[in-house]
Amino acid sequence: MADRDKIDINYLYGKKEEGEKISWLTAYDYPMARYEEEAGIEMILVGDSGGMTQLGYDSTLPVTMDEMTMMTKAVTRATETTFVVGDMPYMSYQPDKSEAIRNAGRFMGECGTDAIKLEGGRRMAPTVEAIVDAGIPVVGHIGMTPQSAAQLGGYKSQGRDAETASELIADAKALEDAGAFAILLEAVPTRVAELIYRESEALVFGIGAGEHVDGQLLIAHDILGLFELFKPRFVKRYAELGREVVDAVARFKEEVKKGEFPGPDHSYGMPDEEYEKLT
Repeated sequence: MADRDKIDINYLYGKKEEGEKISWLTAYDYPMARYEEEAGIEMILVGDSGGMTQLGYDSTLPVTMDEMTMMTKAVTRATETTFVVGDMPYMSYQPDKSEAIRNAGRFMGECGTDAIKLEGGRRMAPTVEAIVDAGIPVVGHIGMTPQSAAQLGGYKSQGRDAETASELIADAKALEDAGAFAILLEAVPTRVAELIYRESEALVFGIGAGEHVDGQLLIAHDILGLFELFKPRFVKRYAELGREVVDAVARFKEEVKKGEFPGPDHSYGMPDEEYEKLT
């Protein structure tokens, strides 16, 4: 969008201080990123969820760094002002700090992102600190973390009792102390998210964490009706584009079968005198 400057971390912290909520959506390709920037979305996450919405995997675990960089480059080519976050895929940062820094650096250097995101709380805090020390802004992600779904017992809300909520609060504090400039809470009770928000100087975002946060993230394919395998409780559908696609394709097929497409408006003509030269 030509009518705004490039969004940076200072802009985001400014919105926190003003009490203005920040909008955040996923994108995985050039067209969607262009549409989102035109609409004024402030942040884009190139999520490993693209493995499911774009590549057809049944979870986020198979997504590779090469696949993530391909999608991320498409998004950053489409955006001029939006703050873009690259999502560290499974096993791109867990093995050791050096590999984590190297892969985070790929997002920043190869792809041109403004920050990276990774999952995990206290156990990942030393890795977060190492990446931040390397000069790379980090968003921490706790709560229902898809890469750890098997360990968590599935895609379930987290922190719904005092013990596990206390663990989430400790995770958030550890990430902030490690230097994360923002924390994403996924599928966390509203009251727990509010406690974390009140105690945090970092930006706090929610995806299924209620309204008491600095901004909201949702998966674009969920809000647009382009992913129908499942719909999380926290998703609101703003359109049903998937059904519109099916209807449009069905109409195309019908017109082809009936010989109605292509018609004169979709065909190229040729002057009679030129055609006569051929016959």
